[in-house]
Amino acid sequence: MPTEAETELRRLLDIMAALRARPGGCPWDIEQTFDTIAPYTIEEAYEVADAIARRDFTALPDELGDLLFQVVYHARMAEEEGRFGFTDVARAIADKMVRRHPHVFGEATARSAGGQSAAWEAQKHAERAARAETGTLAGIPTGLPALTRALKLTARAARVGFDWPDANAVLAKLDEEVTELRAELREADRARLQDEVGDMLFVLANLARKLDLDPEACLRHANRKFARRFAAVEARLAARGETPADATLDAMEADWQAVKQDERAD
Repeated sequence: MPTEAETELRRLLDIMAALRARPGGCPWDIEQTFDTIAPYTIEEAYEVADAIARRDFTALPDELGDLLFQVVYHARMAEEEGRFGFTDVARAIADKMVRRHPHVFGEATARSAGGQSAAWEAQKHAERAARAETGTLAGIPTGLPALTRALKLTARAARVGFDWPDANAVLAKLDEEVTELRAELREADRARLQDEVGDMLFVLANLARKLDLDPEACLRHANRKFARRFAAVEARLAARGETPADATLDAMEADWQAVKQDERAD
């Protein structure tokens, strides 16, 4: 007899099939493709991360459900094209987890966390080799958010010794990149500016890694902080009968500093 989880998963798969059914399905869902759905998949993953960051565990089941639906969606489209189905997706990840955890599902001896990490990387390296992906940086998806990919690229390079010794060395490199950007500001060539700003962001991703931080999480935190503080500035302006469009930059900066001071006081 199927478990409750199995029953609900089967229900979800059936709902997806009904949405894509021709005739009788949802016109919007029927016309979607892998390319049009992929951005929604990324968005849903970020909404999961956002719920976790906000510790909103009431919303998290709903967000995880949205993300699961994206997996079901892609699997259904693939099944319609005769490529693979949801069963293949589930089997692939289950087989991979068993393969990458021989100390749990095969070897009788326990392994330390450090040893397991090394074994995990060795297994991933073997899998990349089987897919004919060669080179230290092979297999890092190009579709990752840029900061996340920078983090993974530099972490992979660091495993073979291509790395700064510490965070201070990265900061020195950041100073160098800032100097180069200042020099380019005089000419204001767009391509050169893009190159230099990219270098700065890449170094910042490295700095986050050296400090054992996730650069995407750092930037998400900064985004939330900015949005919160700007909303507070707008509230202070509204209390004086003003809007940002009415206020001077100096006035808004004074309110911004007041908001920061209030946060510190709390």
